[in-house]
Amino acid sequence: MIAPSRPETTGSRPQADPGAWILRLTDRLGLQRAFADDDTSRNNLFQLVQLRWIAVAGQVITIAVATLLFHVSLPLAAMGGVLAILILMNGASLVRLRSARRVDNRELFLALILDMAALTAQLYLSGGASNPFISLYLLQIILGAVLLEPWSIWTLVGLTALCFAGLTEAFEPLQIPGRTADALFRLHIQGNLVCFLLDSGLLVVFVERISRNLRLRDVNLANLKQQAAEEDHIVRMGLLASGAAHELGTPLATLSVILNDWRRMPQFAADPHLSEEIADMEGEVRRCKTILSGILLSAGETRGEAPMVVSVEAFLDDVLDDWRGLHPATVLDYLSAVDDQILIVSDAALRQAVFNVLENAAEASPHWVGLSAYLEAGMIVVQITDRGTGFEAGVIANIGKPYNSTKGREGGGLGLFLVTNVVRKLGGSILAASQPGGGAIVTLALPLAALQIRGADRDG
Repeated sequence: MIAPSRPETTGSRPQADPGAWILRLTDRLGLQRAFADDDTSRNNLFQLVQLRWIAVAGQVITIAVATLLFHVSLPLAAMGGVLAILILMNGASLVRLRSARRVDNRELFLALILDMAALTAQLYLSGGASNPFISLYLLQIILGAVLLEPWSIWTLVGLTALCFAGLTEAFEPLQIPGRTADALFRLHIQGNLVCFLLDSGLLVVFVERISRNLRLRDVNLANLKQQAAEEDHIVRMGLLASGAAHELGTPLATLSVILNDWRRMPQFAADPHLSEEIADMEGEVRRCKTILSGILLSAGETRGEAPMVVSVEAFLDDVLDDWRGLHPATVLDYLSAVDDQILIVSDAALRQAVFNVLENAAEASPHWVGLSAYLEAGMIVVQITDRGTGFEAGVIANIGKPYNSTKGREGGGLGLFLVTNVVRKLGGSILAASQPGGGAIVTLALPLAALQIRGADRDG
């Protein structure tokens, strides 16, 4: 429906200039938020757990083939004990992964050392250095080179070399009945081939997985750096706005005194036209003071009232009343399908975010702007449309980036940047698109749980 323009309210009005809320936004940003711990090491430990399961299964198959097919006499009880220890290690690792404590280099190093010890024990019980599967030590070293810090890698290499050297002297010899020397040599070569294929396959699979974890970590770090840079940009803007508010307070107070004196001067009081212009100037000065008071209030330098609890519809009505006062000639097509009993906190930053999107729409489409609000999957969805030229593809691709604008004026593009940060900090999302028939549509989706006050009554 087409809603008529409403009279301008006398309360404090949000302005298109972001200064009145920018410092409140910085209070929600990196100054009060710790970055989430990187979980790359946790994923890498899980990869070692998977590799250990494969090792257990491979050893069971190898022992079965050697015993049943080649009739090799092996100390099955001792080798089964090593397998049991590996299974217990995996159980302990899985329990460890359930905890919130961060996995560090020492835990990965210890896991590889225990795996190397288990491999050494199995090799000692099955021929020592003559066992073709001794080359599995290389798998441990390569994984260590990918996962560990330098001191841990070289420690692992040193321990592996000592184990290899020890197995050349101390081991339980293999007893393979009914085999000639040539047959044993061919069997050893075949074992080397199997071990090579096993090593190659495991290295490709697990090094690729670990590398993917590291790439994801790098992507997350790059995103965090970008977010930190954007938040630093907002902090700088907030400091600039706060400083400007202090600097402008004195000249505005002087102007207010001068205009008050002019109003009392006979030559101005006798001229209705001049008196009206003085009254307009006093109104603009009061408006500037209100803006500056909002900046200082957002910066925490003055005491404000407690946040108000209102319905979603009342919240939007309040924003639209203020916006209509600045755009009386613009037709606003407003439709709300949100239950009037749903209560939220009337947040100043969110008010200004909706106001900024409306300002952008009115600038692109001075004669008509549309706004609709509804609930969908636990989200409050606010859609603002206009009949302007729409967004360019480059603007949509970089939505939420500072100075992302085609308006051609210095400092342009900060509106949607600030709106994006407000919505993101509330756990919501913003989507901008051009409409096929012309015009643009901006959709703000805000989680109701982040705004709603459960148990609040209608009086707040």
